[in-house]
Amino acid sequence: MRLAIVGSGAVGGFFGAKMQRAGHEVFFLARGAHLHAMRTRGLTVRSPKGEWRLKVRAEERGDGLGEMDFVFYAVKTYSNPEALLLLNVVAGDHAVVLTLQNGVDSAREIEEVIGLGRVIGGAAYVATALTEPGVITQTGPHRRVAFGETTGDVSRVSTRCLLLDTVFKEADIVSEPFANGWVPLWEKFVYLAPFAAFTGASRQPIGALWTDPDARALMVAAFKEVLAVAAAERVKVRPGTLKRILAYVDGLDPTVRSSLLIDLQQGKPTEVEALLGAVVRRARRRRVKTPIMNTLYAALRERPPVVVPQPRIPPLPPSVFTYDLPR
Repeated sequence: MRLAIVGSGAVGGFFGAKMQRAGHEVFFLARGAHLHAMRTRGLTVRSPKGEWRLKVRAEERGDGLGEMDFVFYAVKTYSNPEALLLLNVVAGDHAVVLTLQNGVDSAREIEEVIGLGRVIGGAAYVATALTEPGVITQTGPHRRVAFGETTGDVSRVSTRCLLLDTVFKEADIVSEPFANGWVPLWEKFVYLAPFAAFTGASRQPIGALWTDPDARALMVAAFKEVLAVAAAERVKVRPGTLKRILAYVDGLDPTVRSSLLIDLQQGKPTEVEALLGAVVRRARRRRVKTPIMNTLYAALRERPPVVVPQPRIPPLPPSVFTYDLPR
């Protein structure tokens, strides 16, 4: 299979490396120091199962790569204005795009660029970090992708999703194909939006919050708020979704931070609009009450800097500065 990774950072680069290692022809799109490192030293993956390095084909623009079978779209949502234009070049006329972006807006946004019926919605569960240019470190065992169609027939798992399932399993990626791709997207969203909101607003990793009874209760209530929005959007998540989310958070290392918190601490843009903003806007449209998520969105959303005018202090009279020197 010919595969391209648009956004070859911690998530896209990790999955791309595993698929190349399984024998697929993979093209990695990146920029800056990470691109330079991959071109000169290759891509290194450090994981609990060991460390390995690959010589990879790394590109900045993707022109002239030829037709792809699948394109994996894994850039941060705040990079979409530039990255979607690049995706249009890489995907060409026929490639199917699997989006691994956070939130529930990505599939529709991509379809507006490359056309209806060419996008699969995906939710990635993986603990990785770009620890230095050209080096991805996997910090936990998770390496799962849940995915499915977001348009057309969503009553059964599609042929192309079954093909993608085979690609993932051959690469030792835990694969979970769904008939309806909105189900895994929203099941992750129900967890991720409050997780990002609470860790971001408190500037604390999950352990400090989850062991505090008051914070834990508020987080659980926020999960329920997003579940209510999903129901209003007519998305039928699987029974027991909240129970699975609570068990998942129980199992997290207490030092785990959301990517939104990491971005805040590093002074980078954040995905607050794709996560918290998406909840609040849908809740308002559907008239669903989400007071906790509203409050955290108001606290975290990015605003233009406020320039506070400085009062003009009139100069003191010259006489204040005159005095007689002793003789």
